[in-house]
Amino acid sequence: MSAIAYLKTHFIVHLLLGFVFVVSGLCINFVQLCTLPIWLFSKQLYRHLNCCLAYSLWSQLVLLLEWWSGTECTLFTDQATVDRFGKEHVIVILNHNYEIDFLCGWTMCERYGVLGSSKVLAKHELLYVPLIGWTWYFLEIVFCKRRWDEDRDTVTNGLQALRDYPQYMWFLLYCEGTRFTEKKHRISMEVAESKGLPKLKHHLLPRTKGFTTTVEYLRGTSEHPPAPASGCSLTLQLPSITSPLTSLNQHSGEISHP
Repeated sequence: MSAIAYLKTHFIVHLLLGFVFVVSGLCINFVQLCTLPIWLFSKQLYRHLNCCLAYSLWSQLVLLLEWWSGTECTLFTDQATVDRFGKEHVIVILNHNYEIDFLCGWTMCERYGVLGSSKVLAKHELLYVPLIGWTWYFLEIVFCKRRWDEDRDTVTNGLQALRDYPQYMWFLLYCEGTRFTEKKHRISMEVAESKGLPKLKHHLLPRTKGFTTTVEYLRGTSEHPPAPASGCSLTLQLPSITSPLTSLNQHSGEISHP
């Protein structure tokens, strides 16, 4: 084992990485708080600044995945699709199999210049999580409680507000709503059978309300009709011979190739 590989497995180094992320994140959150008055006279300037601030925080996590652990994310698609990435608003549908598969989504966002402006439909509880939840609040992330009667106004108003967002954004949706496990899959397929829906082999029964609402309220924000905002479906797959995508493995520098 080389000296660098040994350092990557050392707890003190992990602690140092965490310390840097927490301290820098709190500083970024404070600066974001200071940008709130800017909203009163220039909403778009406020958004530009907060996209830059969010990028400075999220890029640390992408660096941890790509550079520190050496994980390589390979995207398989056609060239025409790639040519449009980063040049329009896109609704991206992803599967949810691994502990930190969201980092693979962020890696693609960073690769095409939309990391700071990326959006999600997030659980309401995450709003109160320091660093990530607080940063999302300043980015106008839409938080939901997964009860449509309570979420309807919050989600629709939040999506409506994003229609004039000044920077191209990827809206990342995990329609399964939770991470894939064999137990959850079995229960999900029982529900699918009871409703007369097709059984899925590698996915959970999707929650369609968030997707259809997002499409409805972001429709017309893409520069490429007739499919605005553009949609993209990505399936994350990890070869069985590699290490699983966990935060511990990434901190330890173990390589994966999704």
